Amino acid sequence: MNYSKEQIAEIDILIRYNLATTQQGIKVHSSANMEHVEAVKRLFEKGLVTQIDGGYLTDLGRKAAEHAQALIL
Repeated sequence: MNYSKEQIAEIDILIRYNLATTQQGIKVHSSANMEHVEAVKRLFEKGLVTQIDGGYLTDLGRKAAEHAQALIL
């Protein structure tokens, strides 16, 4: 199975979250790389993050981020 460019961009966002705390989120500014802007919108639509521009991880998002970060170890 190959990952699409969109999936890789979403994983790239998820690995940026600090899993050591639930009190820290991220914000993807509208001036950021368009792939990242679109990726975080998709993560929001999937219910993985709390805001359309990032925010905090939801419970499901935290699990996804844990798996994404495990891939890069």
